[in-house]
Amino acid sequence: MIRRIMPGRAAMFAAGAMLLCGCGAMRNDRYYEKSVEIPSDATAEERVDIASRVVPTPQQLAWQELGLTAFLHFGVNTFTDREWGDGTENPDVFAPTALDAEQWVSTLKKAGFKLVILTAKHHDGFCLWPTATTGHSVASSGWLDGKGDVVAALRAACDKYDMKLGLYLSPWDRNAPCYGDSEAYNDMFVAQLRELLGKYGKIDEVWFDGACGEGPNGKRQEYDWERFRRVMEELQPEAVLAITGDDVRWVGNESGLGRTTEWSVTPLVPSIFPDSEAANARLGINAMSADLGSRELLAKAESFHWWPSEVDVSIRPGWFYHPDE
Repeated sequence: MIRRIMPGRAAMFAAGAMLLCGCGAMRNDRYYEKSVEIPSDATAEERVDIASRVVPTPQQLAWQELGLTAFLHFGVNTFTDREWGDGTENPDVFAPTALDAEQWVSTLKKAGFKLVILTAKHHDGFCLWPTATTGHSVASSGWLDGKGDVVAALRAACDKYDMKLGLYLSPWDRNAPCYGDSEAYNDMFVAQLRELLGKYGKIDEVWFDGACGEGPNGKRQEYDWERFRRVMEELQPEAVLAITGDDVRWVGNESGLGRTTEWSVTPLVPSIFPDSEAANARLGINAMSADLGSRELLAKAESFHWWPSEVDVSIRPGWFYHPDE
């Protein structure tokens, strides 16, 4: 499950709003949608003022107002008694006997959830939809004679119960032979993204984690995050890009715990930006840092970002049921 932090009142303002001063005079006050760079000569007071004027995009605001999202981790691990797959699984191991996406969604609806995210592909590379990009998918399993499609079943259930749908697509793929051949794998990943975002109706959240391990060839992959973002904006312009994107950030743990003050405006630079690693290292912060928004941190920052956190926690010790638990 995932709990979300609600937006502040700053979301009510638009860029360039006109406000009345106490003396009755009119002044211009700028508001900055999503991000702003800080002048190097800005005073401490000016920095705090600028931070207070960073506001969310309409997509971010709509996302924050949802409040609760369910994360469904489903795949080959469901049938192998493992937490992580290694990509060598026989597709026939994926063998649901009574998959009922309507039962999932109706239960979540009654519990107050408004959006559900499915792991369409995890690190093992097994795709829960019949993809043209790999044989490691439901189409190669015996489930429904290879004609099953978990994503389509969940889409239909979400439509029936008025639930929004999000998709998790793992960049790390331990099955794809081209993983580590950066250009070839990025092409494959984009093709998968186009299938998911182009064939299953409206998607409200796209979830990329930053996992980057070795592929079957022993090489590490260089992801083209900017290209992935452009594809999402082309096919699903109203969706938010989570974790690796600059719409929604990871809270920094999987314990369901936010910070004492969980800032929506932060100097932490989203990892989708090319200079993020150096910028965050200069500030001495990362996604797991305890302080992501104090005045002391604002005083050293070069930019501020409306980048609210998604607070995730599993209902189990891990992500899957195991008979010995």
